Parts: sequence; C-alpha cells; structure tokens
Amino acid sequence: MSVKDLPLISRSHLDKFVNIDYAIQHAQSSTWKALKVKSDFDISMEETQNALKEYAESKMTFVILYVDLVDSTKLSMTLPVSRLATIIQSFTQEMSMIISAYGGYTLKYIGDAILAFFVVDLSSPDNLYLRCMNAIQCACSMIKVICLGINPILNQYDYPELSVRIGIDVGENAVVQFGWDTHTLDGKVVLKDPHFDILGYTINITAKMTAFARPDQIVIGQLVFDLLDDKQKHTFIPLKISPEVWDYFSNNTGGIYRLYGSLNKIEDKQEII
Repeated sequence: MSVKDLPLISRSHLDKFVNIDYAIQHAQSSTWKALKVKSDFDISMEETQNALKEYAESKMTFVILYVDLVDSTKLSMTLPVSRLATIIQSFTQEMSMIISAYGGYTLKYIGDAILAFFVVDLSSPDNLYLRCMNAIQCACSMIKVICLGINPILNQYDYPELSVRIGIDVGENAVVQFGWDTHTLDGKVVLKDPHFDILGYTINITAKMTAFARPDQIVIGQLVFDLLDDKQKHTFIPLKISPEVWDYFSNNTGGIYRLYGSLNKIEDKQEII
C-alpha cells in the first residue's frame, strides 16, 4: 500500500494537531526494537478508568471507534506464537498512542481488535462534529502509521503486512461499573478501584459495521456522515449492503441505517455485500 492508496479523507485538512511524521517514525523504531530485541509493551488503562469515573451510572454521548486487524487467523497460522504476540503488542501499543493523541480513550482490547471512545460535550454546539472528526482523523492516522511505519519494518523480516478495518459511529451509551480492580501487597488487598465499562447500541453497531469494511477502509454510520461538510462527504460512498445481512433501522429516518465507506480513489466502487 502506498500513500496514494490512503483514504481520500486523509488528504484534506487532517494532521493539524498530531505530528504524523513523528508517529510513523516512532512506529518504525518500536516495531524494529520489538522484533530485534524485546517487545516493550507498556499500556495502562488508568486514564480510561478515570475518565469513565466522571460519568459513572449515567448516560453519555460517545463517538465509538473499532479497529480490527484483517486476516489475523492467517497471521496466527504463519507466525510462531512469540512473533505473533510481539507484532500484535506493537500494533496495539502504536494504535493506543494514536487514539490518545487525538483525545480518545482506549476502552478495551478484544483479541486483535481495539475498542475506543471519544467523549462528546453536547453543551458545546460544535463539539459533536469535532469529536467525530477527531475519530476520523485518528482512523486515517492509524492506517498511515501501519502503511508507512509498521509494514516497512515487517517487510524487512519477510513477515506479512498488516491491514485494518475501522468502524466509527456516535450515540448515547451508559457508563456502568463491572466489579473492582484490586491491588494486593503480600497477598492482602490494599486497594480496590471500581472498574467501569460502556454499554449501548452504539458499541454493538460499530463492531458489526466494521466487518463490512475492506482492508484499510474506514466505515462510518449515517449519524457521523450527516455531520460532515460537502467536501468531506465526497470522500465516502454509501455501502450497498443487502438487508438480509444488515437490517439495523435508523431512529431518525425510520429506514435502514446507512453505512458509508472511505474512498481511496475517486473512481473507487463498492460492490453490494
């Protein structure tokens, strides 16, 4: 995959606040180090839990981002377990850093997929649009970092290249507590922190819509698409999906909830799934 094959949306006014060149260089260095020496996997969920604690037992509007590795089963059959773990860890760490750079939070890791969220402040008129754009910009940067940062290093070792599918949608979700995170010292519990999670329709629909994306494509829901300006909308195309495999309804229109896929080239066409 080359730069010209990246989603068209990534060639507009993105990367204003995130140094994408640094992110690419960091991914190259970290991936090389992980494969050559040892994987340095250092991710804490403390920031995520602190953010969710503010909205405990309440409903909030979140932009949900779901990123999933393509053909991970093929990777697992091709690579030794130790190498597979190293590559997955490098991938998740770099993606998590990008999520944080765009103001998002990593909610959880689901195998080789990552679920993230961006908090929407509805009291601010432009915040919904800004958070949706943050998520789209984040997704574009993820694809760039994989294409230009991680994959060139994997190529040096004759490992399969990585590609991802990314889904983005927005909606109201509930923040709920699921048990406790305990900290022990000498076998005794010294600290208990509540563990929070997000439940809602948006979480479920975003994970399902991601499956309709092609490798290195971003799929957004109708609510996100409707917020974009005309120029941004022209970088996406409606996905023609059979009602037999996608029958989610929109509360706003009463019809099937539309999905839109990012274009890599103006002449791109999306076949019926």
